[in-house]
Amino acid sequence: MAYQLKLLGGIEKQLRRLPTSDMARVVEAMRSLPTDPRPSGAAHLVENLYRVRVGNYRILYAVFDAELVVLVCKVARRTEVTYKDIRGLLKRARDMLGSA
Repeated sequence: MAYQLKLLGGIEKQLRRLPTSDMARVVEAMRSLPTDPRPSGAAHLVENLYRVRVGNYRILYAVFDAELVVLVCKVARRTEVTYKDIRGLLKRARDMLGSA
């Protein structure tokens, strides 16, 4: 069964900041997540938070199996701050899912 793809607030803005060619690859990877929420190469970070690499960029997302939802939390170039406050991202994801 396919999952529903949702975006945490601010993801569209993060995508618009990417170069066009990179944005297309990142969006394609995001669109594939509902059919395969844990693709090969995806890294499990904490609890239900995962990361997938797309070139120099990282897509951080949460998988909620009971609700059949994949929630994209962050799209960013890999830097020292990419994984800063991942527990905060997970909390925001849970809060959004709870209010939906």
